[in-house]
Amino acid sequence: MAGLYIHIPFCSQRCTYCDFYFVTTQKTHAGFVEALCREIEIRGAVYGKLEPIETIYFGGGTPSQLAIPDLERIIEAINTHFDASNVLETTFEINPEDASSDYLRGLKNIGIDRLSIGIQSFFDDDLKFMNRVHDSVQAKRVISDVRSEGFNNFSIDLIFGVPGQPSEYWSANLDIAQSFEVPHISTYNLTVEESTPLANQVERGLVIPVDDEESMNQFAFTMDYLTGRGYDHYEISSFARPGYKAVHNHRYWSHENYIGCGPSAHSFWWNGLPAERWSNVRNIKRYEALLLQYVAPVEDKEHLSLDMLADEHIMLKLRTQDGLSLNELEEKYGVDLLTERLQDLADLEEGGLIYPIRNQLIRLTDLGKTLCDTVTAKLLPSEDA
Repeated sequence: MAGLYIHIPFCSQRCTYCDFYFVTTQKTHAGFVEALCREIEIRGAVYGKLEPIETIYFGGGTPSQLAIPDLERIIEAINTHFDASNVLETTFEINPEDASSDYLRGLKNIGIDRLSIGIQSFFDDDLKFMNRVHDSVQAKRVISDVRSEGFNNFSIDLIFGVPGQPSEYWSANLDIAQSFEVPHISTYNLTVEESTPLANQVERGLVIPVDDEESMNQFAFTMDYLTGRGYDHYEISSFARPGYKAVHNHRYWSHENYIGCGPSAHSFWWNGLPAERWSNVRNIKRYEALLLQYVAPVEDKEHLSLDMLADEHIMLKLRTQDGLSLNELEEKYGVDLLTERLQDLADLEEGGLIYPIRNQLIRLTDLGKTLCDTVTAKLLPSEDA
């Protein structure tokens, strides 16, 4: 079973922190939708014959910038060129300002069964700093609205580590989410990415980023708060009530195949070595021009050896609640980490970053989760290469 990711690159304005590919000046979406459907046809002709798809994810950008008829046409193309008869989950990213009752009802009617809502904060000061379109009233109202239209499976995004944010705001954000009984919460530390407005503000001294210690403290508080209220912390950024884990995202953490369509979308396919990863062009006009000629819009392609896949596997599985299986790592990737990194594992356990190894599983402690990158770097087999 494979996953299908659809990148919709439109936004009404630019968030200060975002480094994903998007455009804010597109007057019409018709050319893009035509190009996207052609790419779905091209990908389906090759990969649609190899595996049925199990999950569909509409990301961006802002997918909710597209009208329902455009989305209906895209889904029709998916059903035509892929075997989507056993899809378990179809997720759609939506912003609060777009979530009218009519729009939500339209999403439901075309088969969307899970929403990912870009709330980021319930406070106007934070939303203005991030240059979000919606306000705090819309942020709170959208949760009731999506439930009213029959969406019980949904997630909200919240961002911590916001410069200048009063300390009580973050705990209040979690309190509000908890009060609405949100089934899934994704929490992200605000990072300063290159070539973003936020990076420019930091460089000019207009914004002072939150220091690492404070960000770690906020993340530690988040883990304690949400797990203490019945959420499973099943991946570093992801907290879910029982039965509401994201099926699609699990593919990324488990080296399962997925196809990405749309400008800048990434794909991964492993059907014998080497595995392949490729990304599409990050320019909507070039994307459309290539597909007008039925040319696949690939910009970069990478072949992944077993060693490279092993490194990724370690990095990804350490992020998850399930942890890193030493048996799977040795059997599937040929890496005996217990022998090769015995002293490092002992040091990590002594430092309280991993639990004592039981049943051949390495799992991060809460402290280890706040220092996940440090733990990963310690265990990568390629470090000695």
